[in-house]
Amino acid sequence: MNTLFALAAWCLLLVLCWPLAILALLLWPLVWLLSLPLRLVGITCSALFELLRALLMLPARLLGGGRRGAVVRDC
Repeated sequence: MNTLFALAAWCLLLVLCWPLAILALLLWPLVWLLSLPLRLVGITCSALFELLRALLMLPARLLGGGRRGAVVRDC
């Protein structure tokens, strides 16, 4: 859905101002390359927070704190 919206926006820009649409088409790979380090930082921070969460919740999981409300079904 996001790709369809981007294509429709680019087609509208092509009709309204074709030099700007061509410039956007040519600069898109550069913008993508510049955003890669920011994506890597985001993935790293997310993984770090998940690791910290897992380490902080480990004692509760070992003591069985998460099983109190769970329903056990025998299949």
